[in-house]
Amino acid sequence: MKAPFLMALAAALTPAAAVSAQETGRVPYPIVDTGQARCYGTDREIACPKPGQPLYGQDAQYVANPPQYKDNGDGTISDLVTGLMWQKRPGEKMTFSQAVAGASRCRLGGHDDWRLPTIKELYSLVLFTGTDPDPRSANTDSLKPFIDSAAFVFKYGDPQKGERIIDSQWASSTTYVADPNAMFGVNFADGRIKGYPAGPTRRGGEKGYYVLYVRGNPLYGRNDFVDNGDGTITDRATGLVWQRADSGKGMAWRDALAYAAGLTLAGHHDWRLPNAKELQSIVDYTRSPDTAQSAAISPLFKCTPIKNEGGKPDFPCYWSSTTHAGVHDVSRAAYVAFGRSLGWMPDPRSGEHTLRDVHGAGSQRSDPKAGDPAEFPRGRGPQGDVIRIHNYVRCVRGGGVTLRTEGPPVEKTAQARSPWIQREDKNGDGKVSREEFGGPPEHFDRFDRNKDGFITEDEAPKGPPPGPGPRPAK
Repeated sequence: MKAPFLMALAAALTPAAAVSAQETGRVPYPIVDTGQARCYGTDREIACPKPGQPLYGQDAQYVANPPQYKDNGDGTISDLVTGLMWQKRPGEKMTFSQAVAGASRCRLGGHDDWRLPTIKELYSLVLFTGTDPDPRSANTDSLKPFIDSAAFVFKYGDPQKGERIIDSQWASSTTYVADPNAMFGVNFADGRIKGYPAGPTRRGGEKGYYVLYVRGNPLYGRNDFVDNGDGTITDRATGLVWQRADSGKGMAWRDALAYAAGLTLAGHHDWRLPNAKELQSIVDYTRSPDTAQSAAISPLFKCTPIKNEGGKPDFPCYWSSTTHAGVHDVSRAAYVAFGRSLGWMPDPRSGEHTLRDVHGAGSQRSDPKAGDPAEFPRGRGPQGDVIRIHNYVRCVRGGGVTLRTEGPPVEKTAQARSPWIQREDKNGDGKVSREEFGGPPEHFDRFDRNKDGFITEDEAPKGPPPGPGPRPAK
């Protein structure tokens, strides 16, 4: 006899989609694997660790629901894992209001039930085989997007139109409950979920986004939580079982993996650190600290309250087991903000920088796996993103995962070198000259401690570049 939720799914879906979901996922909300197959340390690729070894239990070592797409030959793509059908080509960018209005007019493949995807539907397409670009570069030759570009037509931002190559934000229908003028979108160029303007921007006009409409499986992204009464919560929609409480404290990524591997709860010893897509699946985008005075998660779960960098009551970010790889940098891991996602933003009138919830509760970002966040008091990037290195942990088990005992051979690359050196070293001589240096001249002089005109491995800066940060009050 079919489980009730499968019966509801079968009734709600078209017959073909229902059969696909039941035969492959067997749950209405199967989490598509991230595709990550390589293991990483804090600064380089490593051979996949064995049980009991440091860094054991990361994303690449667990496999479930590998991505499977079918090109229907009519401009549509069927996801054989989720039961969703997608538009293959995004076309030109459009504003959020245009994206919402365009869904009802879409007749692709002869279907008239297209919709703008929710953030959970859209995030199902993310693959962490991509490479995060250097935002200052216009070269895409060595990059891989965070989406299957063999199945879907992918586009980077166009520098000839004044865009950065990372301006490849794709719209969802999910607005931020704490700011209706913000929409959660997925950036398939850099592999993140952030809040983006859903209306006029501060500079005037409206931002444009790529759009993929979706149809089928109306239950996708809807959780069905049950408190098991033993410190665990089952999501019957995904088949995953979750730790009801969290770690109670923040920790570096290596320690997060060890915490999960060592957890015994409800008589089970097979707990793991969730991958980025598993973790994002339990976000409740109808909740936020500013609207519900809670984390963006079902109240069945327990979230440790914290004080954020501005001294305000808040809730933690949580580590995933997924490395967020850059072109030459594997030092960061992905995490999800269940509280505010903060950055130091300038006030357009006074010019002063204030701490704001710039990306929203439910964003997915990435930061260094190790280090001291106090070294980055001004954040990172144009929005002064607060650096979160000591994140909390909520473990997961189940989901039909298969343990991968061996990964592919470690690539023989220059990953042992400083990622910063690799990025700045244009001529490949292992050091950075003044001509190659992309920052302010005074920064070069500070890094070049022996004053030989080059920045070498031992002189290279550690960690991400500082953001604009707060300015002293006048």
